Amino acid sequence: MSKHKSKIEKIFEHPTSGNIDYKKLIHALEHYNAKVELTKKHHAKIIINNEEYSMPIPHGESVLPKETVVELRKFLTKVGLTPENLD
Repeated sequence: MSKHKSKIEKIFEHPTSGNIDYKKLIHALEHYNAKVELTKKHHAKIIINNEEYSMPIPHGESVLPKETVVELRKFLTKVGLTPENLD
């Protein structure tokens, strides 16, 4: 299994993972053709299939809060980037 696929799979784990590094996740999303822009307001604007999600970037640490993981899971499901749809 690729490291990128495993990062996406972590988003869909139950119970929700509290150990997802946002930088590694961004690289995995880009691998699957997401466009990611970092904003001045500490967000990562993620664009997939003309749909957009603004993910808050944690201050002072690299691990995403569980609430952000849940919201990202909803977005990825909406745009069809789920573990069962990956290469």
